[in-house]
Amino acid sequence: MQVGKVVGSIVSTQKHESLKGMKLMMVDILDGEQGLTGRIEIAVDTVCAGVGEYVLLTRGSSARHIFENDKGTAVDCAIVGIVDSFEK
Repeated sequence: MQVGKVVGSIVSTQKHESLKGMKLMMVDILDGEQGLTGRIEIAVDTVCAGVGEYVLLTRGSSARHIFENDKGTAVDCAIVGIVDSFEK
C-alpha cells in the first residue's frame, strides 16, 4: 500500500461499463518523508475521501478484489482508507 493526498477529481461521462457509478480521484503519491512527489495516480474512491485528505491506496489485483466482479473491473488503483494521523 501507499499513502497519497487527494488533489482533485475526475469527471468522465464516457468510460468502461465496470467504472460506471464509481468516483475517480487524482492522488499525489507521498515520498518516505511525507512530501508530495508530483506523481499523480487516478484511483477509484471506495471511502468517500475528499480533496485535501491523505489516503491509503492499494493497487493491482488487490484493488480489484474490493469489487464483487473483480475479473471484469477495470481498476488498477483504489483508495481504501483515509489517514487520520502520521506517526514515526
